[in-house]
Amino acid sequence: MSDIEKDHDSARIRSFSGSADMALSVVCFLIAIGHIYVAFDPVLSELQRNGWHFAGFAALAAVLYPMWRGRSGKAAPLALDLTLGIAVAASAVWLTLAENAIYDRGVKLAPLDWIAVSVCVLGAIELTRRVAGIIIPILIILALTYVAFWGQFIGGVFAFPGLSVETVAFRSIYGDDAMFGTIARISSTYVFLFIIFGAFLLRSGAGEFVINMARAVAGKLVGGPGIVAVIASGLTGTISGSAVANTASTGVITIPLMKRAGFKSKFAGGVEAAASTGGQLMPPIMGAGAFVMASFTQIPYETIVAVAALPALLYFLSVAFFVRIEARRNNLAPMPDEGQTLGSAFREGGASFIIPICTLIALLVSGFTPTYAAVFGILAVIGSSWLTKNPMNPKAVFEAFVMGTKGMVLTAVLLCAVGLIVNVIATAGVGNTFSLMIASWAGGNILIALVLVALASLILGMGLPVTAAYIVLATLSAPALSGMISDQFVIAQLAAGALPDAANAILMFGVPEQAEMLNRDLTQSEASTLIRSLPLEVASPLRELVVPPEVATSALLSAHMIIFWLSQDSNVTPPVALAAFTAAAIAKAPAMATGVESWKLAKGLYIVPVLFAYTPFLSGDWLAMLQVFGFAVVGVYALSAGLQGCMERPFGWIMRIICFAAGFACLWPEALMINLAGVAVVLAILAWNIRFGAPRLAQAGT
Repeated sequence: MSDIEKDHDSARIRSFSGSADMALSVVCFLIAIGHIYVAFDPVLSELQRNGWHFAGFAALAAVLYPMWRGRSGKAAPLALDLTLGIAVAASAVWLTLAENAIYDRGVKLAPLDWIAVSVCVLGAIELTRRVAGIIIPILIILALTYVAFWGQFIGGVFAFPGLSVETVAFRSIYGDDAMFGTIARISSTYVFLFIIFGAFLLRSGAGEFVINMARAVAGKLVGGPGIVAVIASGLTGTISGSAVANTASTGVITIPLMKRAGFKSKFAGGVEAAASTGGQLMPPIMGAGAFVMASFTQIPYETIVAVAALPALLYFLSVAFFVRIEARRNNLAPMPDEGQTLGSAFREGGASFIIPICTLIALLVSGFTPTYAAVFGILAVIGSSWLTKNPMNPKAVFEAFVMGTKGMVLTAVLLCAVGLIVNVIATAGVGNTFSLMIASWAGGNILIALVLVALASLILGMGLPVTAAYIVLATLSAPALSGMISDQFVIAQLAAGALPDAANAILMFGVPEQAEMLNRDLTQSEASTLIRSLPLEVASPLRELVVPPEVATSALLSAHMIIFWLSQDSNVTPPVALAAFTAAAIAKAPAMATGVESWKLAKGLYIVPVLFAYTPFLSGDWLAMLQVFGFAVVGVYALSAGLQGCMERPFGWIMRIICFAAGFACLWPEALMINLAGVAVVLAILAWNIRFGAPRLAQAGT
């Protein structure tokens, strides 16, 4: 088992006696209550809140995740880990209180400050190693030593003259993007409160309602158990936003159901892993990514979750198509009626899920901040639970706070520690350099850029959790992607002869060798070639002059959403696929084979980002977005059928090729006639398949 897998291994969590466990639970409860109080009454500065947030969770991480476990399974002595946790927490608190004194000394660190910075940074590295494996600590060490030492000894675009150790130490703590900076602010506010909200939903019985509702809706359909897994994982995603948590919580129910219905073990595990991965794409929580994206782009959180709904639905439909087709290909029968109805599911526990989620969405739409919405959502969970068979008494409320706090430990330590890497990227300008490299390698071609980002996300995802991979990759590549997407508007304006005179002047001075071309009407292809060949010093001011602010904002959102979606692929892509490996363990299937199945089933992770780049799926009005969605549903179904060689009945390679062609036609951007032709072909194939298709395979399940 790799280090990154171990953070989901319950054996790493230290076991305590009853009294010690109660003491730990009280600490978790106090940390949660403190965060909620500060959310309403900001008695602390932002730096203090972020530092104290890290301090609390660093102490918990040191205690919950022992330094080592021997082969006998015994953990390191508690006193050793407790000492580390207290030292790191005390150092973090000291640094938040010493800020003014450091400034008064002219940004000079006193001996005690040096000790605190050293303990805080080294403690963050060690705790991150415990909760998330070795990759992030290595990146932190490389980043800090790069700006302090070895950056000045390398040549080329990544050469860096270097900063003093004192400057690096100061910026690592107090910089805008540092340990107690922007990303820590996201962790200490939005992310933690929404994780507590999810814990309250789970403790109130909402998870059981989700399973029951999914079984009532889809249990009687062909491939019903697989579709139950898709629905349950999608709805559970609105609670937790964690792929591995979704897999573990819903998979223990849905995977045995799928196996009992006749699905192969590896396919059942793949379905659950692929569907659970969509949990981080499903509004309103979307893991921590939506909050980070809102901070990076300065686009309101409620706007991000609103435009993310249709793409998330498309992803879940893509997984459901595979389930339906596989069930038809193997002639699986529907599950027997177990008496579960939609009405009974809602009567037993619907209020504990529907009322809080609707309250949360209504508050966000009304303009409340996500922090306030999360707190009122928690109160709505408590109130609505009394309308179900699982009313939340004070003990249940206490347990929900403790559950949410323990579930936040990994995320809090990780997000604060990642700030050390992001701070170096911002300080050294590595992000701009990397973006220029992507733009250069892609030659201005968005599709090539998407492939490069997908490869980078896959490589990062082998060692980083999804949120960390998104943060690092967005910092490095979002400027290049958003610039290339904005260039599509510039190209359209140039081909239409609608560029303002100032823009034409920039082109004349920037590329005088193209003066002859600029003096005549250009085709779309010629305009595209010209704009893509522009050097950055010409392209950048041209975008600022030509691209309207709303188009630039849409391009930025599309770029970040592309990176966010692509960063999810590490959950389902071997050789490191956490969600797939978790599902394989539940399904008792080979890990790698399950990973391959989940990767195939999660093809929407690669298709939908292309739509973000080339269509108004995120930036258009609702009519345009629904049009893209409708054609994409048909296209994804055709591609799924082509991959599986079956619709309602199996078919051969010729029909597979036609299905692929028709599916790509449905997805072709900004080409209504081609889209309509693709839909017509898909419907014709489906009608032919039902009427004349080959007989199905013998029934594989009972």
